[in-house]
Amino acid sequence: MPRTLDIQMNSFPIAGTFTISRGAKTEAEVITCTLVEEGARGLGECVPYRRYGETMESVFAQIEAARPLIEAGISRHDLLAAMPPGAARNAVDCALWDLEAKRTGDSVAARLGLADLKPLTTAYTISLGAPEVMAAQAGEHAGRALLKVKVGTGDDESRIRAVRAAAPDAAIILDANEGWPEAVLERHLHIAAEAGIALVEQPLPAGRDGLLAEIHRPLLVCADESVHHTGDLASLADRYDAINIKLDKTGGLTEALAMKAEAERLGFSIMIGCMVGTSLAMAPAVLLAQNADFVDLDGPLLLARDREPGLRYAASLVFPPESTLWG
Repeated sequence: MPRTLDIQMNSFPIAGTFTISRGAKTEAEVITCTLVEEGARGLGECVPYRRYGETMESVFAQIEAARPLIEAGISRHDLLAAMPPGAARNAVDCALWDLEAKRTGDSVAARLGLADLKPLTTAYTISLGAPEVMAAQAGEHAGRALLKVKVGTGDDESRIRAVRAAAPDAAIILDANEGWPEAVLERHLHIAAEAGIALVEQPLPAGRDGLLAEIHRPLLVCADESVHHTGDLASLADRYDAINIKLDKTGGLTEALAMKAEAERLGFSIMIGCMVGTSLAMAPAVLLAQNADFVDLDGPLLLARDREPGLRYAASLVFPPESTLWG
């Protein structure tokens, strides 16, 4: 029986509004790939990201253009050459992993040699807003082990101090989303270190982050928008201490696994992150995040409605996926 591909555009409402330095959104728009072969069904989800020139329509069209290869039985290895890194390849790659698991009866975890999957402490995201609003949000979630706080303005000192005061015991990651001007970089890093922040993500714009190699970094600085796939890593070693691996950037779990191994070899700390998507998008990332230094897989917690079945979240933990969801 030949392999068949189904592509769907889906929308899931966000609980409230999700705001970063580049703007706000009220829904998670995702594309779902379903592969059926020999009675088995594999699923994969991606989140097109406008920051990288992706739209729902362009990603859908990219997957559709690859339909002949996909339905002809392309392997995950050959997919790496047939499609570029990005959201479209991610949905197909993750669907292929799931399909293989469902066809063979061997879980993805087993295929990766992950015999003892464990729940992971995941960050919970505080959206960018006025300092007092962010402090109130942080206070609501002060009992969580790890908060990820969106910043990215020319004056974030009040935000950093307000959030730290509201959540004195939580570990905190700051995510500037390329939003800090060079003129305030060192001051903001100093304030973050003073506040006991664990890590700062992508303070400067991708391609304009050379200053990070010239200054003293008093805490871990993590590349996000500056790093997409394994080939990017070597050029970033002088300016970043950590990298954020997201499946929608790498173009799937296959490339992400290779990227993680190379990043560890080069001495980077590892963060596994996500776009705002459903549990289907997080599931393969939970496997990738086993033994990562930082985990940010809270996408479903930001939604008003998730897929069913979804991942299990409890307090600050995200649990490994059941095979009924993925893998």
